[in-house]
Amino acid sequence: MISEPEMVDEFGAVGTGEVVGDFDRGPAREPRPPRPWWWALGGAVLASAVWAGALYLYPVDDRKPEMHGYRLNEDPCSTVRLKALGAAISPREPASGVDPELLNDPALDRVRCFLSLRAMSWKGAKKPVKSRWHTGYSVRITVALHKRTDPAAEFEATRGVTESITTGDEVKVEKVPNLGDSAYLLTQDSGSAELRVLEGGAVFALSLDAYTTYDGDGSEPPSGDGPDVSDLSPYQSAMISDMRDLMKSLRH
Repeated sequence: MISEPEMVDEFGAVGTGEVVGDFDRGPAREPRPPRPWWWALGGAVLASAVWAGALYLYPVDDRKPEMHGYRLNEDPCSTVRLKALGAAISPREPASGVDPELLNDPALDRVRCFLSLRAMSWKGAKKPVKSRWHTGYSVRITVALHKRTDPAAEFEATRGVTESITTGDEVKVEKVPNLGDSAYLLTQDSGSAELRVLEGGAVFALSLDAYTTYDGDGSEPPSGDGPDVSDLSPYQSAMISDMRDLMKSLRH
């Protein structure tokens, strides 16, 4: 399980300042003559020199992240094919019923696509003639192009935290080699998986969630006859293949 890092350092005790009253003061002293103005000028010059030296030793990094040619058009969701997942599970539905979420900003371009794979009959269940189980799969794709700030540190810090993962269930995080600059596959036994990829300023996520429905003409489903959709490992290679296809389609 990925858990939040434990805090090692503790806040130290804050000392309280003592207030000195007139009864604690010693005998009055003669006022010191004012320091010459050139002493203050010399201090300012020294401070400027130290500040300039600090900038030289620790320069401000204002470089923008490399975008590797990635761009988002007006409707990138319409071009998502899910060819590998469609072959492994079922064809995607012609219309998902959820409009894409698109954001265009000088600092960030982001899109979210919501897709569905056609439900299939589950042939392994013992069921009445007029009732049947269906297994469906929902897919969410998120692409974020960070054009001003490097998302690498945030990507690594949140590699075990995603929207599709169910809270409370154990999350398995596996590093995926040879995919972008960094890639992770997150899975849960509840039937959720998400592939996350970082390449330069671009962050990609492809999530797959399985669900079951029962078509029994209004009757309650028989207990214990539902399909098991917890294991999504047979579709991991298809998710990686479709991710490569998605990244290629957005590179111009």
